[in-house]
Amino acid sequence: MPTRDHVLEVPLDHDRPDGPTISVYAREVAEHGGEDRPYLVFLQGGPGSESPRPNAFEQPAWIARALRDFRLLLLDQRGTGRSTPVGSYEQVPGGDVHAKAAYLTHFRADAIVRDCELLREHLGVEQWSLLGQSFGGFTATTYLSLAAESLAAVHITGGLPGIGFTTEEIYAQTYVTMQAKCERFYRRFPGDRDRLRAALDLAGAGELRLPSGDVLTPRLLRSIGGALGMDGGEERLHHLLELDPTSPAFSHDVAAQLPFGARNPIYTFLHESCCADGQATRWAAHQVRPAAYDEDETLLSGEHIAPWHFEDCPDLRQYAELAEVLAAHEWPRLYDEQALRQADVPVAACVYYDDAFVDREMSLRTAALLPRVDTWITNEHEHSGLRTSGERVLDRLIGLAREV
Repeated sequence: MPTRDHVLEVPLDHDRPDGPTISVYAREVAEHGGEDRPYLVFLQGGPGSESPRPNAFEQPAWIARALRDFRLLLLDQRGTGRSTPVGSYEQVPGGDVHAKAAYLTHFRADAIVRDCELLREHLGVEQWSLLGQSFGGFTATTYLSLAAESLAAVHITGGLPGIGFTTEEIYAQTYVTMQAKCERFYRRFPGDRDRLRAALDLAGAGELRLPSGDVLTPRLLRSIGGALGMDGGEERLHHLLELDPTSPAFSHDVAAQLPFGARNPIYTFLHESCCADGQATRWAAHQVRPAAYDEDETLLSGEHIAPWHFEDCPDLRQYAELAEVLAAHEWPRLYDEQALRQADVPVAACVYYDDAFVDREMSLRTAALLPRVDTWITNEHEHSGLRTSGERVLDRLIGLAREV
């Protein structure tokens, strides 16, 4: 499988091309004999995760499908992987917390799109296609807003963003879906509600520990609901709750299922900003947390960041003040509805019917803005369909894009 590395120095702030720069990395992958095929740029979910690494024994199945028609460009979005990474608090450039926060305001989808445009020009490519998963779909939609003329086709899985909604409205709807998924889970595994209550009692008494030795708090334990939004997640959560909560296995497996951590710091402190289309986030998910979560301790949350995460997660405490500053930042617009209406680009979008992270009706409202779109609405998969059935999912999207 031929690969080629691309490294490009780009402005930290694209509006200041003569200012500080960062490095952006992308790995080009092709089949033997397919080195001249058109490019498909993969925009990773997240935000804050690097692109997958090609490995003939472990790589996602969608990669093999993509390579039958394309050369694949696996972009490490700025701040991740081999691109200039965002690391510990001390490693973030800036003399104080406000300077560090100002640095981090340049790591959203709009900057990623402009990185892609510089890379496209560097490679001498007139147009290329996109595959955007989750946050990558948000980024692809920003691309359609900023530079649709550079795109031959766009394929999106679980990532048509809600446009025209406040961040609070977006997160309020994810709670509605998560509550429904919790109730469905307990209908399937009725004994797990009592198992969770027992574990929460132990956590409340300070008797459960994370592998670091820190206390596993009840509210942190209740944040593992994101599994319910993924294929096979109900089974994974059930198998976790079957374990003795005082066992090392439970401690390590809970830690692995916690939604936020320092491995991908951008995901934690810029998570809400990827939905902030012209507003400050101000801990939106925490603000709209339903009263039902106070009344029923067995309701679980998913991608719902709160200030207390930076108290209860030992590896996040370093970022607590930084997260507060970023939560107050007034973010610029990410999408231009008029530009989207004029984007003459074929778009094929897989919309998951009960997506826990990207609301279906909000996605369909955005789809209605696009002049050349075909939406595939399915309940065959949760949010991770590209990961679990990627060859089939991508094959259908490629076919749809050719027919739009």
